[in-house]
Amino acid sequence: MIPDKVPEQDVILGSGDLKKDAHIPTFEKYKELYVNSVENPEEFWGTLAKDFFWKTKHTGQFFNYNFDVTKGEIFIKFMEGASTNICYNLLDRNVYEKNLADKIAFFWEGNEPGDDLTVTYKELLQRVCQFANVLKSQGVQKGDRVSIYMPMVVELVVAMLACVRIGAVHSIVFAGFSAESLCERILDSQCSLLITADGFYRGDKLINLKLLADEALQKCIDKGVPVKKCIMLKHLSKVPEETAGCNSPPPKRSCPDLQVPWNPDVDLCWHTLISGASDECEPEWCDSEDPLFILYTSGSTGKPKGVLHTVSGYMLYAATTFKLVFDYQPDDVYWCTADIGWITGHSYITYGPLANGATSVLFEGLPTYPDVSRMWEIVDKYSVTKFYTAPTAIRLLMKFGSDPVQKYNRKSLKVLGTVGEPINPEAWQWYYNVVGEKRCPIVDTFWQTETGGHVLTPLPAATPLKPGSATFPFFGVVPAILNESGEELTGPSEGYLVFKQPWPGVMRTVYGNHQRFETTYFKKFPGYYVTGDGCRRDEDGYYWITGRIDDMLNVSGHLLSTAEVESALVEHKAVAEAAVVGRPHPVKGESLYCFVTLNDGMTFNQKLESELKKKVRDKIGAIATPDFIQNAPGLPKTRSGKIMRRLLRKIACNEKDLGDVSTLADSSVIDQLYQNRCCSAV
Repeated sequence: MIPDKVPEQDVILGSGDLKKDAHIPTFEKYKELYVNSVENPEEFWGTLAKDFFWKTKHTGQFFNYNFDVTKGEIFIKFMEGASTNICYNLLDRNVYEKNLADKIAFFWEGNEPGDDLTVTYKELLQRVCQFANVLKSQGVQKGDRVSIYMPMVVELVVAMLACVRIGAVHSIVFAGFSAESLCERILDSQCSLLITADGFYRGDKLINLKLLADEALQKCIDKGVPVKKCIMLKHLSKVPEETAGCNSPPPKRSCPDLQVPWNPDVDLCWHTLISGASDECEPEWCDSEDPLFILYTSGSTGKPKGVLHTVSGYMLYAATTFKLVFDYQPDDVYWCTADIGWITGHSYITYGPLANGATSVLFEGLPTYPDVSRMWEIVDKYSVTKFYTAPTAIRLLMKFGSDPVQKYNRKSLKVLGTVGEPINPEAWQWYYNVVGEKRCPIVDTFWQTETGGHVLTPLPAATPLKPGSATFPFFGVVPAILNESGEELTGPSEGYLVFKQPWPGVMRTVYGNHQRFETTYFKKFPGYYVTGDGCRRDEDGYYWITGRIDDMLNVSGHLLSTAEVESALVEHKAVAEAAVVGRPHPVKGESLYCFVTLNDGMTFNQKLESELKKKVRDKIGAIATPDFIQNAPGLPKTRSGKIMRRLLRKIACNEKDLGDVSTLADSSVIDQLYQNRCCSAV
């Protein structure tokens, strides 16, 4: 599977300085460890597990699993019988055993330049224990689900780790999602308590988060499932005088007049609650396969899936991938620009870095606010050494040229990373040549919410790089490429990307719906975990992700379901039918191109288009706002009534070669759809 040799031509190698102290310094060392991780997983992962604290050791099989639906229920179990607490491993051990009490855990950088603070490991532990006691005082117990809907503030990390400390299961909802999306996730995960904030700025735009949270809670009431309590952090509005000394200074861009709705029967003030809470809290010891968190990702049916991760395997995998993929060293300052509302923020802002005692930058703002040099200013301000961002951000900043980057020296940078979608070679080269000045290897990481951590990735000192390729599998991961018949392809080939055996961090189920877990990931090709992505393997054995195969779109690194957007569109009284496809976008990767068929008597105009965009935005969130909505008096369908989205993608891109249309029921709709194309969709 892994080639004996990698090509010497047309690849980019890590620097000698990086190799000197690297955890994995050569490709030969990578291959040696990889073979051991696949052939002797208990020995490989068991050795790494010794770096963590276990209240009880594992008993029985180290790995126990079934990937074949024809042989019974799908299951994955890791280190059965062991017990631990992730919060204890992330904080207590760093403070009391590794002498990192005074080391900075986070540099927090707010939306406004100059709005910043630092939090040490000792301070973070104290604040987590305080809030864990607050949760217990509100009746939260081990196994309860807690929903968190917050901006990128230190208190978000405090809230999630407080849940982990007492064995509660956190379900973080990205603060860019709508009230409807928040309600749907609260109901699905049966959360008893919501944690939110008054509001935050996204650049110049004020987001009244509490108002959205209240809308979601009212929707829960309307559906007969009220949430008992909502804890609100005062982030922009004035902190009460009695708690003014709570080590949480208001940001420079405060908004004392922010109108915050308040229901005394439900709402509680974060600052008031912690003012009397003890900063000591014993951890709850959890079994290896106890649930850790639920994180929702879009599903092809339109209903989001609650991906469930469990304690020990996820902890070990997040910690190991962080350490090796970024080649973390004790003096590094690491910055991942993702939001904690996504899996990247879970694994590579919170769990992975803290498990390694790392110092990280936690960023609330935007890469272009107040100007397009903001990211590089922050890199210099904190002497960032390892930098992890999305191709969308890179393509956005490319538009402004190299001058905004070169205003800052960036000499501290050693490793660059990308996440969220495949990076096109042009953006890769700009990132490498301009941002990294040809001295920083790029780790182009492929993984999913479901995988818990990197599954295809370079290692910065060991892997010769090809721009745009995710290169080779991480330890313990065994990829394969299948054709439509489920046959494994060898050598250079292209097809479905699947994995043949589990790794510690893979998801365990879809919360509350194990049947959906089996159907989505294991039914199509029994014996394999199916990613839903296409993949190409070249003549040198390198893997290249070619994009989603199912009805999903990757917009700015966010996975969106076409069915979910279509469902929102047809809720409008004017729309009889809708079909959504992806159209290439120079910055976002893909944009949403929507075709709508109207009910009789309805007229398509700019007002209706605006209403439909608002409908999607309110239903799902701003990230799902369509770029184009086209009037479609008819949709191309097969004789059995199935919409031919392949043809719609061609029309959206104004491509005239439609290929085989023999199954099309009514060919006359094609000319009409071309005539009605959106004027701005060149």
